This record gives sequence, structure tokens and C-alpha cells, in this order.
Amino acid sequence: MERVSIITGGGRGIGRATALRLARDGHDIAFSYLSDDAAAEETAAEVRDLGRRCVAVKMDTTDEADVDRLFDTAIGELGGLTGLVNNAGLTGPLTRLVDADVADIRRVVDVNVVGYLLCCRRAAKELSSRGGGAIVNVSSGAATRGAPNEYVHYAAAKAAVDSFTVGLAQELGREGIRVNSVQVGITRTRIHADMGDPDRAEKRGALTALGRPAEPEEIAAAIAWLLSDEASFTTGAVLRVAGGN
Repeated sequence: MERVSIITGGGRGIGRATALRLARDGHDIAFSYLSDDAAAEETAAEVRDLGRRCVAVKMDTTDEADVDRLFDTAIGELGGLTGLVNNAGLTGPLTRLVDADVADIRRVVDVNVVGYLLCCRRAAKELSSRGGGAIVNVSSGAATRGAPNEYVHYAAAKAAVDSFTVGLAQELGREGIRVNSVQVGITRTRIHADMGDPDRAEKRGALTALGRPAEPEEIAAAIAWLLSDEASFTTGAVLRVAGGN
């Protein structure tokens, strides 16, 4: 069976690792990215080097027109959609909630909740018309830990992701669409530098039960399993991949 997967935020980090893992598993890939042209071009080239088709779309997942453009481009160039990985997200600067800027709070909720919902909505329409498929929402271990003194608003947004994952799984199950989320733990990506603490992965990773942060490829493996036929009876699951924390 031909597999075509859309990955939001696929240019780097967990999204990039997922694109490469899925390409190795036989998926053609469309991915979105917000601003890093060089990273997107590199990821797309690596997917093609693995023998799969790939299209990269520069867009903002919080914009409904951009979401439609992503899906239209992917389907137009690659064919029928079989899976979506909702991965594009941001935390904003590390801060206590009382010191957080309102614009940062709104952007975090917009990207991590509204953007995910817009992509799920469009994916559900496409997958339903094809008789089924799978959606994986990338969440965070912060959804249950609360992330005090770092980003409570981000934790709240990711808790919302887990909540609508469960609800959407119930809503779409009879249409052959599985919906799951992965609660990601501390992982070695550039997101930590972006939030103002480049050494955070190593510091926080040392506190996990396994004593280290995850590699992006370890998260990608869980996502790939949830998209695969091996997970055919798994839906509405919140899979924690967080090193025991």
C-alpha cells in the first residue's frame, strides 16, 4: 500500500527525524516548516536520497488558508493522504506564568492547540474520504507534570492536545481513522536554545529515570509505530516516551 504522510514542523528536530524514519518505512513525505529554509531543504534532500518523494511547504499552521495549501500541495504532488503527524510547536521563553507576555501565551496556545486542530480537521476530511488512516499528535510530558517555573501555559496547551486526541479518536474511529498522541520527554533538539537555555536537555535529561535526554530518533520510532499497521487496534492512546519521568 502506498503511504503518504504529512508532518508539520518537519524541517528539524523530532519532525526531521520522523520524516527520515517514515521515509525508511516506505512513506512519501510532505512536511511544513515556518522559517528555516536551509534545514527544510536539507531534510527534503535526505528523504529523496532514501528513494521517497518529498515536498516541503513553508507555512504557518495557525493560518487556515496555509493549512489548506499544505494539504492541497501534498495531495496534488504525492497522491492520497494516509497519515498526519502534528508536530509543529513552540514553548515560548522559559518563564513563570506571572511574568509571561500575553502575546507569547496566545502564540503558544495558537500553535499548539489551534494549529493542531486545524490540521486534524483537514486530515479527518481527507482520511475519511479514503476509508481511513492515522493521526499522531506530538504532545509533551509537561502535560501531566505542569512545568512549573518554566512554561505552565505550554503544559496546559499540551494537556489540551491529549484531551482532544482522546475525543477525536472516539469521533473518527468508525470511519477507520486512528488518533493517538505521544507525550515527549526531554529531547536533544534546538528548541531548548530557542527558549533561552541551550544546556537544558542535558541538565533535565540527567534527572530522568534513564539519566539522559532522548534522541529525536527515539521519539520518531514511537510515532512511526503509531502510524503503522502494527498499531491497528490502538486509538485514543496517550503514549508517554519520557525516559521514566
